[in-house]
Amino acid sequence: MIKVGIVGGTGYTGVELLRILANHPQAKVEVITSRSEEGVKVADMYPNLRGHHDIAFTVPDVDRLATCDVVFFATPHGVAMSMAPELLERGVKVIDLGADFRIRDLETWSKWYGMEHTAADTAAKAVYGLPEVYREQIKDAQLIACPGCYPTATQLGFLPLIENKLIDHRRLIADCKSGVSGAGRGANVGALLCEASESMTAYAVPGHRHLPEIRQGLSDAAERPIGLTFVPHLTPMIRGIHSTLYGILKDPVEHDLQKLFEERYADEPFVDVMPAGSHPQTRSVKGANVCRISVHRPQNEDTVVVLSVIDNLVKGAAGQAVQNMNIMMGLEEAAGLNQVGLMP
Repeated sequence: MIKVGIVGGTGYTGVELLRILANHPQAKVEVITSRSEEGVKVADMYPNLRGHHDIAFTVPDVDRLATCDVVFFATPHGVAMSMAPELLERGVKVIDLGADFRIRDLETWSKWYGMEHTAADTAAKAVYGLPEVYREQIKDAQLIACPGCYPTATQLGFLPLIENKLIDHRRLIADCKSGVSGAGRGANVGALLCEASESMTAYAVPGHRHLPEIRQGLSDAAERPIGLTFVPHLTPMIRGIHSTLYGILKDPVEHDLQKLFEERYADEPFVDVMPAGSHPQTRSVKGANVCRISVHRPQNEDTVVVLSVIDNLVKGAAGQAVQNMNIMMGLEEAAGLNQVGLMP
């Protein structure tokens, strides 16, 4: 049985990790930390976990965390880079659901996250945890930088087109919508029911922190720098990401885009390419570690439209983190992750 620790267990991604790991056949949560909730039982804070986790929150302690095989960081940026180096030195595998190790250029990271990166040597060892691209590197990794939610949906949607050099890599557009849980569990006026309900709004149009992460991944796939306009929106739902992606075909000849996507993801257990003409819904992936994708070429002209949906807390966070753990530890990749999406 794999011994698991979770740093920062009181937020939405933390409780989602607990929910998923409760049914994992080969992993058990031994340590979960929270400075503000020390001594509180997990099941008292989250009644849905009653009967599944008999454990209480403790203050973060490296010695105790070092008794685990894998430690997840479900924390704001800046936390993992302060604790991960010592855990790695002591042989623990680390999976960071935050942003500390996602961007290779640390000057770029500091620009977007507004603080100095203090673990350059550690960052250089990180493997980006998008299994559909980096599975082989993940197998041998000790430190995983789990992708963000917008970057997951956007990269998976664009990858087949970028890898095959079918679209103009300088003119990509990602028009993305997220549920309110993406803002986290902390007090936030913009996430209040009266503020977010019955309204939709764009935000961070001049630039969002996920932009350099998406650019990095797609530039790797394109083997050259890409140009991307990324506009996120807040929508009045709790969970879900809907990414509508636009690319311009370089050659107007007929392409079998449906076949292209089906072949690219044929062996991927958590990417579902839907039948031609489909319009995937966020509710179809609610609670599931699945990205559902459809590809369109409106009026058979030169614009390709890809629709990509995920649950931001699962394939966009905790589920993908567990998927990475399974690969790192040599387990069945789908272990603990076969939850079916909730309908309605």
